[in-house]
Amino acid sequence: MATMEDVARAADVSLSTVSHVVNGTRKVSPKTVAAVNAAMQQIGYVPNMLARALAGSSSGTIGVAISAFTNHYFSETVRAIEAACTRHGLMMLFSDTHDDPAQELKVVQNLHQRRVDGIVLAPSGDPHNRALEYLSSNNIASVLVDRMSPLAFDQVGVENSEATAELVSHLIEQHGHRRIGFIAGAPGLSTTDERIDGYRLALQRAGIAFDSDLLRWGNSNLERSGAATRELLALAQRPTAIVAANNLMTIGTMHALRDAQVAVPQDVALAGFDDFDWADYFSPRLTVMAQPLEELGAMAVDLLIERIANPARAQHVQRLSPVLRVRNSCGCA
Repeated sequence: MATMEDVARAADVSLSTVSHVVNGTRKVSPKTVAAVNAAMQQIGYVPNMLARALAGSSSGTIGVAISAFTNHYFSETVRAIEAACTRHGLMMLFSDTHDDPAQELKVVQNLHQRRVDGIVLAPSGDPHNRALEYLSSNNIASVLVDRMSPLAFDQVGVENSEATAELVSHLIEQHGHRRIGFIAGAPGLSTTDERIDGYRLALQRAGIAFDSDLLRWGNSNLERSGAATRELLALAQRPTAIVAANNLMTIGTMHALRDAQVAVPQDVALAGFDDFDWADYFSPRLTVMAQPLEELGAMAVDLLIERIANPARAQHVQRLSPVLRVRNSCGCA
C-alpha cells in the first residue's frame, strides 16, 4: 500500500509538504501541488483524512458497490442488503459501479475514504482485479456478492451450474426439446461461466451433442440479447427453445421473438435465469430460475459484520439454492 513517504520520494519533496498538500494546512506553490498530485496518481496513493482523524472508531456505515441502475436483479439485491442493514442498525452508502472496472476501483476508493466499516461488492469482470487488489492491500472488510472469485474473500452467491442444468433439463425432459439455444451473459464473469457450464451439463446428461452455433452472447443487456436471438432464428435449423441467462436478456429475447412474430411457446419455448416482479404478468408468463434475494442480502451483511468484528477469521464462501418457477413460456399449462 502506498504511503505519504512514497509520495514524497516520487515528487522529490519533503514529507511535511505532502502533508500540507493533502490536508490543506499551509499554502503550497501551484507547481509543487501539481507535482505532489501527479506523484499520488502515479503510485496509487489515496488519502483518507477522515480515517486518520477518527482512527479506531466505527462509522456504523456499510458501503455497497454494485451495478444496479441497469439491472433489476441487482436493484433488488441492493434493496435486500439495505433491509438487512436496517435490521442491524447500520447505514448503507451505495454507489453504482456501472460494471466498469475503472469506475469500480474509483467507487471502492471513495467508499474507503468515507470511512465505511466494510464494503459489499459485486465485482466486475476486470481481468486485473484492481478493486479486489485494493480491498485486499488496504485490509478492508469485504464481502463479494453474486459473482464469485478465486481470491480469498468472504463471498455469497447462488449455485449456478446445477440450477441452469435444471432449467435446461426441464425443457428437455418435460417438453422434448433437443435443440436449445442459450444466450450467455457478459464474458469474464463467474456467473456467465457457471451458467454456460450448467447448459452444457444438461445437454451431456441427456445425450445431446453441444452445438456451438446455439451458444450466443447476450452480454447481459437488452440490445445484444435481442441481436443474439435474431442470430439464433436465422440459423438453417433454428432452436425450438431458448434459455436466457439473466433477466435483462430474457426480456430482450422476448422482444426479439415478438418482433419476428415467433409465438412463445408454440413456435419457440423460452426460459430464463432470474425472476422479477412482472415475470408473472407477461404473456405468456415466464418460466425462470428465481434467486433468493432476501437471503442473499441478509447473508452478505451477516458475513460482513462477522468480518468487521473478527478480521482474522477464516474465509467463508456460501452458495444459496435458487428455485425453478414453472409458468407458461416453457410450454407448461
